[in-house]
Amino acid sequence: MSSRISSPHSETTDPPPIPLDLERVSRSHGSGIIPFGRSIVLVGLMGAGKTTIGRPLAARLGLPFVDADVEIERAAGCSIADVFRLYGEAAFRDGERRVIRRLLEGPPMVLATGGGAFMDSTTRALVRERAISIWLRCPLPVLVRRVSGRTHRPLLNTTSPREVLENLMAIRHPVYAEADIIVDCGDNNVEQTTTRVMESLVLSRRPLRLPVTLAHTSYDVVIGTNLISRAGALLAPVLPQKKVVIITDENVAPRYLEQLEAALAETGITSRSLRVPAGEQTKCLEMYQKLTDNILEHGIERRTSIVALGGGVVGDLAGFVAATTLRGLPFVQIPTTLLSQVDSSVGGKTGINTRWGKNLLGAFHQPLCVLADVSTLATLPRRELVAGYAEIVKSGLIGDEALFAWCEEHGAAVLDQDPEALAMAVQQACAFKARVVAADEREQQKSNGRALLNLGHTFGHALEAELGYDGRLLHGEAVSIGLNLAFALSVRLGLCPRADMERVNRHLEALGMPAHIRDLSYTFHTQALMDHMQRDKKMQDGRLSFVLAHGIGQAFTTRDVPATAVREVLEADGSVA
Repeated sequence: MSSRISSPHSETTDPPPIPLDLERVSRSHGSGIIPFGRSIVLVGLMGAGKTTIGRPLAARLGLPFVDADVEIERAAGCSIADVFRLYGEAAFRDGERRVIRRLLEGPPMVLATGGGAFMDSTTRALVRERAISIWLRCPLPVLVRRVSGRTHRPLLNTTSPREVLENLMAIRHPVYAEADIIVDCGDNNVEQTTTRVMESLVLSRRPLRLPVTLAHTSYDVVIGTNLISRAGALLAPVLPQKKVVIITDENVAPRYLEQLEAALAETGITSRSLRVPAGEQTKCLEMYQKLTDNILEHGIERRTSIVALGGGVVGDLAGFVAATTLRGLPFVQIPTTLLSQVDSSVGGKTGINTRWGKNLLGAFHQPLCVLADVSTLATLPRRELVAGYAEIVKSGLIGDEALFAWCEEHGAAVLDQDPEALAMAVQQACAFKARVVAADEREQQKSNGRALLNLGHTFGHALEAELGYDGRLLHGEAVSIGLNLAFALSVRLGLCPRADMERVNRHLEALGMPAHIRDLSYTFHTQALMDHMQRDKKMQDGRLSFVLAHGIGQAFTTRDVPATAVREVLEADGSVA
């Protein structure tokens, strides 16, 4: 390609693209110490010190340093000021985007970008994919002092530097806030600021992304620490509109709502919040109507997203609100309990309870994104962790014996709130569920498929229903007992080795988890439990579906279960005839 720029034709309304010689763009190799082979991209306003800090940072990291503006000038064969003069800003931005793509497709480097480069959505997406972005955030007085007297910046030649920078801050800061790392820079010297950037790099951990890929859509389950404080940066790329309604409960709101609102505002996302009482009884028609009335009364657009901040109750309720309001609103899950992070937030099932049973009114409505912030688990009581852990055990029992073996080895660490064990548990359980959901999103397979995720649930839902979903028995606690009952029924029917049932029972009891009906301080009557099962939404042609097992990791669905066997299992476990 030519490296020369010819004058644009005067009669053309849109100037032609800059004839860049991309072969002249530097793509130097360097070994470096940055993990995953990623470049470091510095963003910020003019005067933030991207080049000044970039050079020593690159030296410390053992990477080449590249200035995007220098590479643009090299490819264009003239100065950036001349590009602006001859072609205008739109053509310059197009050329800038092409040069940065060329650079990031090469080996790792420290790349200093122009102030407007990160504003381009295509460039931001490429940076997210291939690099670690760092915003060097500077206060206005420092920037004004640094850029005063500069004449080679076209944007500074129109009015006073202070006015230009103030306007740019208002426009660009909400977008810069989408960077992976933010480092506040003031009047520190170059060495001090470089050290701060290095420390931020060392301390930062990119969250894990698990893709859920379905026939008609896809989304990420993002797992990591302190994600709520970075929610704006994580959600801005996926929200169709920078406007959300947050639905949360009265227990979660005091802990995380203000933090979430601030994180969203940082990237220019406006929000308002609605609070509901905590507890399973909130998942009802009355609360659903209150929420939808409030949302519609205040006016909502089809591109405005509903954000669920809380446990499974909030996620199910908010998801059903999103699925049905205006025939479907965008939806984001931010689960704050272990149970919701590994189960209800993934897969798109939403719903509310009726007096006839649990989740009998609902819809499939996939989220745009799930942010599983494992930092929120540190405040949970052990009982809540046990309830969530039962769903992790369930995943291993369904179809991943290696996961169950991992649970046997690390389950105690999970319940002791070891951060690494918690993150690994969430990752493995979500990955398993994502695979199942991708294969059978709407539970339409006649056997097995997504229905396998109901292992232990037929028994567990009956126990919950008998207590009126009043919180005396958490969903995960009921599932824990249900898992043992499912294996007991499998053994009674001659389908599963007794040794596997005993292994499951031993693991639950070793961790102090509910394993039997007799473990509970309530009386359950067999016929009442059987009646609840008959009203279960998994009924088909008058026959109840059970998920049973041929062994650990070998679950299957069946409708060929004698009622007498179910009764015998319930009464052997502690229900009263």
